[in-house]
Amino acid sequence: MKRQKRDMYARAFKRGYLAGVSGKSKDSCPVEQPDVRQEWLNGWREGRQDNWEGMIGVSGIHKLATITS
Repeated sequence: MKRQKRDMYARAFKRGYLAGVSGKSKDSCPVEQPDVRQEWLNGWREGRQDNWEGMIGVSGIHKLATITS
């Protein structure tokens, strides 16, 4: 049985969010495709905002679970 691939936009957002929460630069975006890169940057911006608001560690992960669901 084949596994269904996850949505690449959701995956890019999640990875961008994790990069933003951990304080990485937006220049560290590994994505080349413009649409997918935009999703990564959207996730990065939201992650940085949560980092600045103090939502790091478990509280940030809980928010990520609600965003990607």
